[in-house]
Amino acid sequence: MPPGIPYIIGNELAERFSYYGMRAILVVFMTQYLAFSQSEATIWYHQFSIAVYATPFVGALLSDIFLGKYRTIILLSLVYCAGHVVLALNESREGLALGLGLIAMGSGGIKPCVSAHVGDQFQPHQAHLLERVYSYFYLSINLGAFVSTLLTPVLLETVGPQIAFGTPGALMFLATFIFWAGRREFIAIKPFRQRFFAELKSPQGLRAIGVLAVIYFGFVAFFWSLFDQTASTWVIQAQNGLMDKTINLGFTTIELLPSQIQAANPVLILTLTPLFTFLLYPFLRRYVGTPSLGKIAAGLMLTSVSFFIVGWAEGRMADGETVSIGWQFLAYVVITAAEVMVSITALEFAYTQAPNAMKSFIVAFYLLSVSVGNVITTVVNKQIQEPLAPTAMMAGDPTRLRFEDVERFAPAQRIDIVGDTGVEIVTGDGSTRPLGGTYLISAVDAEAGTVALKTVQQEPLVTRGTFTDATRVSTYRMTGADYFYFFAWMVLTAGVVFSVVARFYRERQFIQSLDDAERIPDTQR
Repeated sequence: MPPGIPYIIGNELAERFSYYGMRAILVVFMTQYLAFSQSEATIWYHQFSIAVYATPFVGALLSDIFLGKYRTIILLSLVYCAGHVVLALNESREGLALGLGLIAMGSGGIKPCVSAHVGDQFQPHQAHLLERVYSYFYLSINLGAFVSTLLTPVLLETVGPQIAFGTPGALMFLATFIFWAGRREFIAIKPFRQRFFAELKSPQGLRAIGVLAVIYFGFVAFFWSLFDQTASTWVIQAQNGLMDKTINLGFTTIELLPSQIQAANPVLILTLTPLFTFLLYPFLRRYVGTPSLGKIAAGLMLTSVSFFIVGWAEGRMADGETVSIGWQFLAYVVITAAEVMVSITALEFAYTQAPNAMKSFIVAFYLLSVSVGNVITTVVNKQIQEPLAPTAMMAGDPTRLRFEDVERFAPAQRIDIVGDTGVEIVTGDGSTRPLGGTYLISAVDAEAGTVALKTVQQEPLVTRGTFTDATRVSTYRMTGADYFYFFAWMVLTAGVVFSVVARFYRERQFIQSLDDAERIPDTQR
């Protein structure tokens, strides 16, 4: 392996610890500390993801035209660090917005540069190592994600948001230092400036943009629309009190926090990536071949199975049954196998299909597909919200809402209550907090025209105070299992169509040459 690879892998491990550690607790922080409703938290989370995966174009243009990859990564890593500092120190909606904005610019901006910088270390005679090194690269991502996804929810639960967000911030500072330490080992590809624009307008450049835009935005985006919900709607599902989060290991039992089940994904990546790379793919290559686009098509169809599983679990809980979190783990096995087939393949494919002067720019197309996928999720979640107009709202034990058309409501239906309600929740230990967020209907009284509410943890919603005119109430047009089934059928359709489209594409390879390398000046080290 080229000598710069260990520094890149170490940087990626620490950076992914910081990103996934922060991401793991976002929805829980918004719903439990800032009184966001489930729909509001879902939309904020996916809008952040949109920004994270749209800003790679900024980093790509800085890298390919002006600064080169090394300098761009160092500069935007400092912006990234600043975002973590804001999140740790400002525990408000304004601080959340500013911190996430800076992280989106820093994290998103370095993404295409780091991914392309990996490939830049290899020469044509080493091209056969690319599949293996991108697997190592992905393993480092998921090792960092695994540790942080287990740790940061515990920190949030035990010592609060400042330490929980501050720890990922410290790891991002470490990631920046590791990358700087490898400056003398890297093959640093210089910015191409005029050559970038020449290749952008060339037939091969236009072909790469056109074809990859169709592949990534028209098909791969659907995978990300589902996959990124593992940190939003899947966490929200795990918050339901009817999901048993106890793991029995035989010699002991573990009670998981709702957001900790996300750690299943990086563990499974660490298991499945070498299994696919060293066993499954070589076996298939011997008999039927493993074209990149074929792997992506199969992965898209496999993704749908994971959402059918969580949809089934959601349906059982809507019927009042207790469901083991093991069903989510099974769904993680399926969606992680799909991730190996779609994400790793699409990342390597973007690098090899991109002309040399456009590496970061084309890798940004792959990353923008994640943004497009989150746009799909955000649009769906906005469209399914339905405002309600209760004729009366009564605090007490339990809290009740009166409607003229109460017969339309059913037990377990989700109700959002947001705004300056003027009402406080009374918890079991006697403490209080402002009412706001998502609740469930516990019972419908058709004679009185009221619905009684409970928390998502299946406890009675006990409140005191008088509701104000600023209170906003809403529900969802598509809920429960239907929500997950909608996404499952969507990605299944995309996979079937893509399997047909993939047959008409002929792959090409572009590998960097040392002729495009430069020595990083001592003054910039």
